[in-house]
Amino acid sequence: MSGFFGSMINSALGSMGDKLKEKLGGSIGEYLTSEQGLQMLLDQARKAGLEDKVRSWIGSGVNLPISADELRALLTDEQVQMLVSKTGLPAGALLPALAQFLPGVIDHHTSEQTDTPPTA
Repeated sequence: MSGFFGSMINSALGSMGDKLKEKLGGSIGEYLTSEQGLQMLLDQARKAGLEDKVRSWIGSGVNLPISADELRALLTDEQVQMLVSKTGLPAGALLPALAQFLPGVIDHHTSEQTDTPPTA
């Protein structure tokens, strides 16, 4: 997107991302960087055909982007509902913003780890 409308959309997504980071950043980061959280996310990614993307977020290296639709396929209904209830945002606004910052959150919280979880 370019021009004024594109700038407005990017600004709105940035504001939502800031709200999400504020409400969820710590708790999501702590959970996802636990062995159980990473393994669960990788299992779900494998089932959704997104394992390569999620693995790219773990540790160092380039983070592959994820779309809101891919994120919806990755997360369970219960996970989406939990995020909606924690943030107060509708899923239609939450998922695009989450898709923008989730790879960076996982990367940041796992960048000090040297090994990625084993493949099953």
